[in-house]
Amino acid sequence: MTRPLLFVATTFAMTTACGQQDYATERQALVEELRLESRDAEDYGAPPLSDTVLASIGHVPRHEFVPQSVRHESYRNHPLPIGAGQTISQPYIVALMTELADVSADEVVLEIGTGSGYQAAVLSGLAAHVYTIEIVEMLGRRATEDLARLGYDNVTVRIGDGYAGWPEHAPFDAIVVTAAPDQIPQPLIDQLKVGGRMVIPVGGEYAVQTLKLLSKDADGNLEEKNIIPVRFVPLTRD
Repeated sequence: MTRPLLFVATTFAMTTACGQQDYATERQALVEELRLESRDAEDYGAPPLSDTVLASIGHVPRHEFVPQSVRHESYRNHPLPIGAGQTISQPYIVALMTELADVSADEVVLEIGTGSGYQAAVLSGLAAHVYTIEIVEMLGRRATEDLARLGYDNVTVRIGDGYAGWPEHAPFDAIVVTAAPDQIPQPLIDQLKVGGRMVIPVGGEYAVQTLKLLSKDADGNLEEKNIIPVRFVPLTRD
């Protein structure tokens, strides 16, 4: 759900001999584009994208998470509208946030801002379970249906205010926030496991926002690292 400030990407439109889009081919082309962009992004202080994260991107059918009207743009490296004034994030940003979350197969992840469900789907290939919260009911219901239809059975969607997190399933090994608050919500800090990672954009709607990586030490203190400037939709509340 981003409008990033950095990383202008090339676009492409590949078709089959019958004139229909070959989504598998486009998806793999996107992976290679992200791999190259990742190398350039290191100049800005962003980490390189691992083969593990790129493989997860390569397995998730992004075209299934966007409206039919923009499906032909599914594998271009930019955000797309998904309704209710929201967007599906630029694939590079999804990959970067997934990389920063550093999720392992036995870990549990909380996502704030389900949107289309695409970020949750990417995370689900790396985690034991993903809990994700969406405040816009229409988007939450659609994401629930799409994730179930596509077989992402280790993702649980809840419709509600993500600011308070999901204490029933806390603490979380990683928390990924796909909308920007002015300040980091204390409930999310409280629900982050010791040694856990939180990836979150912070900043006002009309200000330059910063994608941050937070980690919690044994004393409950946060280590904070600024990654890149970004532009996300604001984190809204009930």
